[in-house]
Amino acid sequence: MSSIHKSAVIEDGAKIGANVKIAANVHISSKTVLKDGVEVMQGAGIYGDCVIGEGTKIFPYAIIGMPPQDIGYKSEDDVKVRIGKNNILREFVTVNAGTLHGGGTTRIGDDCFIMIYSHVAHDCQVGDHVIMANNATLAGHVEIGSYTVIGGMTPIHQFVHIGEGCMIGGASAISQDIPPFCMAEGNRAVVKGLNAVGIKRRFEKADIRALQGSFRKLFRSNKPIKDVANELMQNEENEKVKQMCKFILETKRGIPYERKN
Repeated sequence: MSSIHKSAVIEDGAKIGANVKIAANVHISSKTVLKDGVEVMQGAGIYGDCVIGEGTKIFPYAIIGMPPQDIGYKSEDDVKVRIGKNNILREFVTVNAGTLHGGGTTRIGDDCFIMIYSHVAHDCQVGDHVIMANNATLAGHVEIGSYTVIGGMTPIHQFVHIGEGCMIGGASAISQDIPPFCMAEGNRAVVKGLNAVGIKRRFEKADIRALQGSFRKLFRSNKPIKDVANELMQNEENEKVKQMCKFILETKRGIPYERKN
């Protein structure tokens, strides 16, 4: 049975699942879908076409689904937010709807932890098991791979792509793409090494050794990084290495790094 505080405003048309908790002074718009077990805490607001997945918790004063901060947006545009299962969105988090020219949907996967005052802008695509520490901010059209951690006070430039399993240091500023399984930090941030802790938690020793060897070839040799990535794609059998190399070959914003011999 759902629990809804008498002061909450739930517009006609909203769909509320089983065992949902809605606290005082919450606003739920007519196009919202709250699936089973969602909890929306005091003063939070969910607007527009939003679907919130099972078990997600939205903490006080978070605002989800407001129009994009984009000068081309029109009130009649069909834009959306889709948030998956078992996420935690802490106090004052903001997630904006998408734009028509960006695909129309801002998306957050499953099991993410988005901390206080973080912002997910229009058309962002956030994977599963992502952690955004306090005040991390994603500009429009950013893509964040699953199992990535973004340190606090870190802004990420529009259209940047962060690969799977990255670690982004706190108070960094990211303006270029970061390949999967890497650690980056600084202002402007550069790739510093592999995300050693992250890959040790998730991968077998053979994968770790393959990534370590390939990282040295990519980032510590004097050859152009895309030439090395092409060679590894042809000669390396490890799928994690191929994933990293494919990302490097497809980057549109470039990879920020410093050669160290």
